[in-house]
Amino acid sequence: MKLYYLKGACSLVPHIALEWIGQPYEAIEATREFIKTPEYLALNPQGAVPLLLDGDFALSQNVAILSYLDDLYPDAQIFGSKTVQDKAKAMKWLAFCNADLHKTFGAFFHQPAYAEGNETLIQQIRQATAEKILTLLSIADDHLARHLFLGERISVADAYLYTILRWCHLIGVDYSDLRNLVAFYQRVGQNAGVQSVLKQQGLPV
Repeated sequence: MKLYYLKGACSLVPHIALEWIGQPYEAIEATREFIKTPEYLALNPQGAVPLLLDGDFALSQNVAILSYLDDLYPDAQIFGSKTVQDKAKAMKWLAFCNADLHKTFGAFFHQPAYAEGNETLIQQIRQATAEKILTLLSIADDHLARHLFLGERISVADAYLYTILRWCHLIGVDYSDLRNLVAFYQRVGQNAGVQSVLKQQGLPV
């Protein structure tokens, strides 16, 4: 089994899941140039990561990959539990991170075409985006006031939120007032599987 990833990107999440599963896998660091080549586009026409190869089977999209891995290795409990309701809780938070939080970062990672050359407008967009990110993060912070993790136990949903908090550090979105998230970031970062993947990707632990 092979996983193509970009360092520190959302592909960090299935990389952590593979580490938790404990079965042999190969993690391949891609470049932004490589994921636009005909070779890669033949496997994933979107030219994005993550991409999981299991023999001749190619699968993109985080939620699909994580669901596939969970079906293959249910005993690893990458969704935190085997029970239907507990897994559903983790899936809800996974969807929140993937569909709501992740896409909000677009204004930081991709400059809107209509703002090109207008630094004042770009800063205004980024400020509004940072405020929206913090509003969404406050929802998770409130939940974490009563729970150690998003589900009953650490899961891929926590790995996704942890990855997003790393992005906040990278782009300067200060969430330090959300004290539960600060503690959560430290807690997830101490997980052995998470630390192993950070070292593999050459990221600060």
